[in-house]
Amino acid sequence: MLQTAAILFLIAALGGLVMAGIRFAAKRNPPAWLAMLHGLLAASGLTLLVYAVCTGAAPPLATLAVALFLFAAAGGAVMSLVYKWHDRLLPAWLVMAHATLAVLGFLCVLAAAFG
Repeated sequence: MLQTAAILFLIAALGGLVMAGIRFAAKRNPPAWLAMLHGLLAASGLTLLVYAVCTGAAPPLATLAVALFLFAAAGGAVMSLVYKWHDRLLPAWLVMAHATLAVLGFLCVLAAAFG
């Protein structure tokens, strides 16, 4: 289950890199369909991760990953609902905070799944 979650997070991260490239290189927000796909994949991985933690089938690092991804998800929701919804450019600090939390969570998942 953790390995499947890691794969979903990896695919979501690739989409996140594309979106960050659009935001920082093109100085515009990424398309809504890409943001929604990114969120769907990340939420799917998070669902598997939470299930693994709640059933006791995951090491403690997985619990830390859940917390990190929940904070990252909150940042993603703010970017979508506050900035993108009102057609305002995503703030660079929020994009970077979201990415940092997600990368730290992903590293914890990798360590829990393969370490």
